[in-house]
Amino acid sequence: MVNMNTELYTRRVVHPTERVVTGRLARLMDGYAREVRVGQPALVAVLTAAGVVGLLLKVVRALLSSGGGGARRSFKELKKGPEFLVTPVRVRDTTGRLVEVELHGHLPQSALHPGDHVQLTLRAQRDEELPPRIERIVNLTTGQLLTPRTATLWSHLGPALLLQAMLGAVLLLGVAACSALT
Repeated sequence: MVNMNTELYTRRVVHPTERVVTGRLARLMDGYAREVRVGQPALVAVLTAAGVVGLLLKVVRALLSSGGGGARRSFKELKKGPEFLVTPVRVRDTTGRLVEVELHGHLPQSALHPGDHVQLTLRAQRDEELPPRIERIVNLTTGQLLTPRTATLWSHLGPALLLQAMLGAVLLLGVAACSALT
């Protein structure tokens, strides 16, 4: 007969349901890359508006016969979103529970150390299977306020393409307004 040793109890890691969790940083796990989803309607709208200005620029370049423009990213490349770093973090909260949350993006390497007393502001993720992600960290040990930053749709598209899209939208609205008045 096998005797199970009931003294070997390991605490289960849970996903917290609270918006704010205070405790000691137990462990920063190895990070991995996750891709930001890019919504196709938003991408099509930006590329259409930018295409209007792009077309005008091609006409101007042809008239002035000055060489080609810069390298353009394809629709397929833009549709594939940017990747960001996801670091699973384990914290022992004030009740003694070991909770797991996710840190999206980068922080300074010296910002967090195991054993630091932290207060985390959390946000649930769309996928309920995933642990909540950290919006803000107050490192009570060092007094630092930390906000992780990740790539967004707008940073992925880039300022040049967004400026071109805004100019294209203004141009389209101007043409539509002129045609409505006449």
